[in-house]
Amino acid sequence: MAQRSTLININTQGLYVERNKDYPSRPTLVFLHDSLGCAQLWRDFPKILAEATQCNILVYDRLGYGKSDPMPTPERPVNYMELEADILNGLLIQLEIDNAILFGHSDGGTIALHAASKYPKRIKAVICEAAHIFVEDVTLQGIYDAMETYKTTNLPERLEKYHGNKVDTLFKAWTETWTRSDYRDWNIEHCLPKIGCPLLFIQGEADEYGSLQQVEKTINQVSGISEKFIIPDVGHTPHKECPIVVLSRSVEFIEQLNKL
Repeated sequence: MAQRSTLININTQGLYVERNKDYPSRPTLVFLHDSLGCAQLWRDFPKILAEATQCNILVYDRLGYGKSDPMPTPERPVNYMELEADILNGLLIQLEIDNAILFGHSDGGTIALHAASKYPKRIKAVICEAAHIFVEDVTLQGIYDAMETYKTTNLPERLEKYHGNKVDTLFKAWTETWTRSDYRDWNIEHCLPKIGCPLLFIQGEADEYGSLQQVEKTINQVSGISEKFIIPDVGHTPHKECPIVVLSRSVEFIEQLNKL
């Protein structure tokens, strides 16, 4: 499975994209990374899932991450993730993808939910992993802990391997947005009833950034078929902590789509 990489211009800004089209009549799995992630940090997970389901792949870096252009400022509007869903839709249009299965982790999962609610004609299904739909105390505590880790360990150097000189800006963008006073009331539950495609919500029971209320309130408010998959003794990144378990459940979910 050969993946081609390129920079694609969206809103005058270059986004780094990797994709393949090995299965012309099959859906495209679109991978949406978390607040410190990028295409490279998915490792071989997309390739393994795509080969198991005979789907195509689209992986990209959001603006300011990985090999994409830098973000102009760490300041983000409260509706940042909705705006990122708009950018995703523009990318899908430009690449002529109208049968996407979104796999989003953390902030990427939230972006996937936004995209499914706003652009249902292009989204076939959603797998969201550890997504957020409102702000919780546990989320903020996790971010404060990450801020301390950033100050006291080699985390900046480890992130620099993937993001280059964009690390300080993207870290500020994540932490300062979530901990701002005007972000405390951020909530996207009003979007959920507009999601009619099948949804699988994966979460680690020991997620340090969100409680199981994120899962329950999501699957109970979407309009389409929804399932939850809670994994005991696993934290915020199930696809890295127990990849075989997540791959197996994701394959099962995607194969079920053919029967609907």
